[in-house]
Amino acid sequence: MSDTLTRCRWAQNDPTQWTYHDREWGVPVRDSRTLWENLILDGFQAGLSWRTILLKREAFRRAFEGFDPARIALYGESDIERLMADSGIVRSRQKITATIRNARAYLTMQDNGEDFSHFVWSFTDHQPIMGQGDTHSPRSAQGDALSLALKKRGFSFVGPVIVHAWLQACGLINDHETGCFRHMA
Repeated sequence: MSDTLTRCRWAQNDPTQWTYHDREWGVPVRDSRTLWENLILDGFQAGLSWRTILLKREAFRRAFEGFDPARIALYGESDIERLMADSGIVRSRQKITATIRNARAYLTMQDNGEDFSHFVWSFTDHQPIMGQGDTHSPRSAQGDALSLALKKRGFSFVGPVIVHAWLQACGLINDHETGCFRHMA
């Protein structure tokens, strides 16, 4: 990655975030399991910097067994204690228990014949929305609506700010700044 590229402001001065910005952020994700993993990571990011989560992402994947919802849905108190003792991840009991609830909600959707990706993308008519290029906008109409729909399906830690950031990260809303080389990508 070259540091001569014009990127969104949040990634301009941080080589740790260049690769993520240049290759992942805003790229449309259509795989249900990957969307779910990213939602969980966005929930863990709440109140922290995304850089913190990026640096811990592999530790999260190890700790949560590859973000396998079927395995996580079976977690009990001993798993919560194991995760709370893992210094490689963000140790928040509220976020860990939300991850377990969200795995169960994800599986319930599957059991009911509802594909998570199809459900999520339905909030943008199955096409990426060109945003305003405002990476700092904390909410969107799509994020607000999807947040409510997720909560109705049993998900937690999916408020409208978290969901909007997730929609940006997963390419449902393209909010690369207008001067960014990825804006029209």
